[in-house]
Amino acid sequence: MTSSTAKPHRSLPWQAPFTLLMFGFMYLPILVLAFYSFNKSPYSAGWKGFTWTWYGKFFRDSAILAALRDSLIVAVFAVTIAAVVGTLMAVGLARYQFPGKGLYRGISYLPLIIPDIAIAVATLVFLAAVAIPLSGGLVQLSLGTIIAAHVVFCLAYVALVVSTRLANLNPHLEEAALDLGATPTQAFIQVLLPELMPAILSGCLLAFVLSMDDFLIASFTAGGGAKTLPMEIFSRIRTGVKPDINALSVVLILASGLAFIAAEYIRYRSEQKRLR
Repeated sequence: MTSSTAKPHRSLPWQAPFTLLMFGFMYLPILVLAFYSFNKSPYSAGWKGFTWTWYGKFFRDSAILAALRDSLIVAVFAVTIAAVVGTLMAVGLARYQFPGKGLYRGISYLPLIIPDIAIAVATLVFLAAVAIPLSGGLVQLSLGTIIAAHVVFCLAYVALVVSTRLANLNPHLEEAALDLGATPTQAFIQVLLPELMPAILSGCLLAFVLSMDDFLIASFTAGGGAKTLPMEIFSRIRTGVKPDINALSVVLILASGLAFIAAEYIRYRSEQKRLR
């Protein structure tokens, strides 16, 4: 009898250069943007020396700061509403049975796959054809309508992350709490909610970054009295990208990276706690 030995796995020769090429394609533009944010020249065509001037100009720009304030208001309110409603929606879909549950689940997660432009147009049409006439003109395009539109897609992201966490939890935890004398509300707040909190925070961080980054939905539902940060940036780059916009982009990238690291750390701690 002849014995055969397993051959060691060898990586294909094209894998390493292909991986480097893909990472370079994704991250090299970001490095170039960060490099030119320190350029002394007001134009990005050539390097004229190192300076922090554009970062200082960015932090003194009242229009940018006002747009940043509006974006933060929209993101905070939209994520807060989505956190409450999305968590209740995920728990309801996971724990209860009711007619039309499958259809409701599919409709709830549609914003994850529908293009932003479709959501923006649909929201604008709804506001113009239904909400504004029914309210007698009390509803006007403003920060409030942007928040309402952002809740739509933030809700789906929060609910999806919480649903993933619920799928890994023991479904009998609440039953045990009820058997020990807790009310349904106490079982939810004291038993289930602490277990879901890491997923809720992770979903909120993800939704917050997406809300801050949104341009299409905000531009369709903002009206004339509100301008978010992506809208302000878009209005400025029509005449060319200036170093102060590069500096702003670097700050936003760093802030988004920190939010992503925080979400991953929360998820990691949650997984480690569950494995113990």
